[in-house]
Amino acid sequence: MWDPAQYLSFADERSRPFFDLTGRIAATAPGYVVDLGCGPGQLTAALARRWPDAQVQGIDSSPEMIAAANQMLAHASASRSDGAELRDRLTFAVGDVADWKPGRPVDVIVSNAVLQWVAGHMGLLPRLAANLADGGWLAFQLPGNFDQPSHAVLRELAAAPQWHDKLAGAQLNRQAGDPADYLDVLAGLGLRVDAWETTYLHVLTGADPVTEWYKGTGLRPVLGVLGENDAAEFLAEYSARMRAAYPAASYGTVFPFRRVFVVAHKA
Repeated sequence: MWDPAQYLSFADERSRPFFDLTGRIAATAPGYVVDLGCGPGQLTAALARRWPDAQVQGIDSSPEMIAAANQMLAHASASRSDGAELRDRLTFAVGDVADWKPGRPVDVIVSNAVLQWVAGHMGLLPRLAANLADGGWLAFQLPGNFDQPSHAVLRELAAAPQWHDKLAGAQLNRQAGDPADYLDVLAGLGLRVDAWETTYLHVLTGADPVTEWYKGTGLRPVLGVLGENDAAEFLAEYSARMRAAYPAASYGTVFPFRRVFVVAHKA
């Protein structure tokens, strides 16, 4: 189960890659836009406001996230001057990115920090590209922190004898491939591709901020499997390792976060 409030506790840091990604989409007046893995929906609403003539749909596998997205939309409808118009163009639905099929060709497909949860996501790219309308855009980004302490420690703990059996059913995220691999696949399909990577240096504040960050994402499969007491013990051990790996400075805790970006155009 996903916790929208926990996820949004770092909303500014999580939204920056989204805008860095979508800023490279040069679509001017798309009619149909889909946000795959839309989460609590506030960034999907930003797509609807950017393209005021588009029908925009957010898809997420988490009922909790879709409930939060619909609550956000209801609040916007009641409190914003463009709320009624936004409600007419923006919809949210529960769905799995791995087997998603649109009812018609899509002008813009956005997937922000989602594909790392899909097993064999590289093989999904041809199907996503095939769902694009002529002149359509496919844009996605995903984390590439597989070798960093935040992710390496999580794998090590999950494989430790104390936790191995209890976490046998937990599916940890899989992280990004190399930007060149995505370019090769999509350019081979005839798309024009812009692929790059960025390492953000987030400065986090508060107690155990790296743990708090991962409680909203990478730790969700672990917390969803363990009981309350086991989860508390796991988090205590993980937090101690994170404090050592990412020591706090007077101005906060520096948290390097590498992400891989791809924007492909069906010219």
